[in-house]
Amino acid sequence: MSATAAAAVHIFGVRHLSPGGAKHLLDFLHDIQPTAVLIEGPADATPEIRHLTNRVTKPPVAILAFTDDLPVCTVLWPFAAYSPEYQAMKWAEENGAMAAFIDLPSSAALALQDVRMNTGAEEEEGSPASPERPLEETRGERSIYSRIAELAGEHDYDMYWERNYEHNLNAGAYQEAIIAFSTQMRELSEEKERRYERTEYAYNAVREAYMRRKIQETIASGHEPDKIVVVCGAYHAAALVDLTSAMTDEELEGLPSRSTKLTLMPYSYYKLSSMSGYGAGNNAPNYYEMMWERMVNGTLDELPKYYLSTLARLMRDSGTHRSTAEVIEAVRLAESLAALHGGSAPTLRDLRDAAQTLLGRGDLSVIAEALARTDVGTAIGALADGVSQTPIQDDLNRLLKQLKLEKYKTAVATDLSLDLRENRRVKSEETAFLDLNRSLLFHRLTLLGITLAKARPSGQERATWAEHWVIQWSPEVEIEVVESTLLGETVEIATAYVLQQKLDGCGTIAEASKLIRIACECGMLAQMEAARQTLQRLAVDSRDVVQIAAAARELSTIISYGDIRRIDTAPLLPLLEQLFMRACLFLLDASGCNDEAAHAMITAMNELNGIALDHSEQVDEQLWLQELLHLAERDDRNPRLSGFACAILMERNAMSAQQCAEEVSRRLSPGIPADLGAGWFEGLSLRNRYALLSRMSLWEQLNDYIVSLEDDEFVRALVFLRRAFSSFAPREKTMIAELLGELWGVHTEQAEEMLAGELKEDEVKMIDELNDFDFEDF
Repeated sequence: MSATAAAAVHIFGVRHLSPGGAKHLLDFLHDIQPTAVLIEGPADATPEIRHLTNRVTKPPVAILAFTDDLPVCTVLWPFAAYSPEYQAMKWAEENGAMAAFIDLPSSAALALQDVRMNTGAEEEEGSPASPERPLEETRGERSIYSRIAELAGEHDYDMYWERNYEHNLNAGAYQEAIIAFSTQMRELSEEKERRYERTEYAYNAVREAYMRRKIQETIASGHEPDKIVVVCGAYHAAALVDLTSAMTDEELEGLPSRSTKLTLMPYSYYKLSSMSGYGAGNNAPNYYEMMWERMVNGTLDELPKYYLSTLARLMRDSGTHRSTAEVIEAVRLAESLAALHGGSAPTLRDLRDAAQTLLGRGDLSVIAEALARTDVGTAIGALADGVSQTPIQDDLNRLLKQLKLEKYKTAVATDLSLDLRENRRVKSEETAFLDLNRSLLFHRLTLLGITLAKARPSGQERATWAEHWVIQWSPEVEIEVVESTLLGETVEIATAYVLQQKLDGCGTIAEASKLIRIACECGMLAQMEAARQTLQRLAVDSRDVVQIAAAARELSTIISYGDIRRIDTAPLLPLLEQLFMRACLFLLDASGCNDEAAHAMITAMNELNGIALDHSEQVDEQLWLQELLHLAERDDRNPRLSGFACAILMERNAMSAQQCAEEVSRRLSPGIPADLGAGWFEGLSLRNRYALLSRMSLWEQLNDYIVSLEDDEFVRALVFLRRAFSSFAPREKTMIAELLGELWGVHTEQAEEMLAGELKEDEVKMIDELNDFDFEDF
């Protein structure tokens, strides 16, 4: 390549997402009328340009590359309406010029990304690099860019750039300044990178060699050098002026590579903003769109008025009113602040400061929400149906349309309440079960790790037909959908694959029972049956009552709402019976545990009792009550569990008043150790409080028992009693005070005052010591 030809190629450096850069570039393209427009971007995405420039496409949008093997790795190239690269594509489309991407193909970019990560280079989220910001700025070091802003007297680099580049609309000034800027930045940053970050320097060198090669290929294909415009990041502009160090065939073959696929996806202004961590973005994408629109129609000088009046309108919408006079004064203040910095027009920082002073009256919190909406915005891009989508993206979009959920595809979180019951007021079956089918989709997406919809409590206690979801779209959701491509071509197939993988790795009955529920919620009947068989196989050898009870509760819940989900739960009934019977038969053995394990056993006993009540016709309820009675009578089992068994039997009227009195008398007799007596009472008090409060004899015996304890035993008893009474409601404690008032011969008010009054200092100290008491000393 001759030096003359290389010099003739027009290199136009830009800052990504720069409205000023886009405006200067369009003017330049109109003047040059190139036949080829070469753009920094993944070379293998050139076929996507026709979709990006489609009239239906609405930025922000992004090119997404992803590996087609696990683990899935992704890389993004986002575009806003004011991106110079996007405007270059549109100009080429409208003017019949060739447009092509000339940066490393995604296969090499992702492979080199792995290399950089393995060598310790910091990565920017979702981007192979921010070409106009070398890596040092993202490492948290005091970068060249920070020093430039400081020397210029600006708050940060963004304000420096805006004041000196975005507002400078002089013809030719932008391009010349960029080349000079690029040359100086490379001299400063490359010296630092050679010392501290060789990997990043090498990565940029590889990219630039590849871009030179693509420029040379364009010339070789017949385009005159002076009719070629190259649009690249400012950092690369000076490097691409000289085409002599292009990548050779041998070097090209030696590039690392990963098998990748490409797709287009809608993007959001929030993701573009620096708030979300995207290093090549800007901190106020909606503000820069305002700037772009006014540059296009020649009214850039009206931007301060439009920006501040938009803020005032948003504040008014939220109930905070500001007058027109205050807006006018804010505009004047912003212009004065700009003049102090030697600028011709206010920057975003000037506008924000003026807004806080005049509209917020000095308080940032007053305007914070309006600022976020004005600066960042909530815009989400759009693509034509079927444009460069993966199969699972197409399937999800079809389902969203079919289930009338398209309007919820927004960056603003939206609540949606579902009623899974049949809607008998409509004619078609599809409409009658619309909410049920929505629920199936949301549960499938949740299983796939796609966070479009998040479940929240429905507010309808025990209403198995009610669900509440919060729906919010984000670019991360789209990426999650793409990453599911390797699991299956549709949402249903991918869900089936994930469920089967989980079943293959299932090793406990608790896991298997949860998978049955998940399969039921997802409407995956084949996987539900496979999970049922897995659970039945695992249950044969299990003696873990806690896990068995949890599994049985899952089955009970599924059976209870199976009709609502239009699923035949009859095959689950024999398994529920089997699990319930095993839990009953091993209850006594499992109750010989310590206090720590007793907590889980109490939960299991509650679950089993609920199943006995809900499915009395299917399970052996008499066996359950019989085993509870055996446990209640045993002195060699955990006393809390024996007391809890007694409480259930009393509640179920399966223990007579005489039997109860005898058990209380036996358990609370003088001489019974505190952990046995007080521990048993703790278990008894966990259920059926009002039945206990109605038995005066119980409190008499408890009082006599406590009085009979020696000091050491009394200290031990306090631990159990404090734990027992801690869960009593205020009204229940008042009733206890009345009972004890009678026993102690004092008025109810006196007893309540004694129980509820503040402790003396020495009493507080004694109680505190109980928290760290070591009972192993006894």
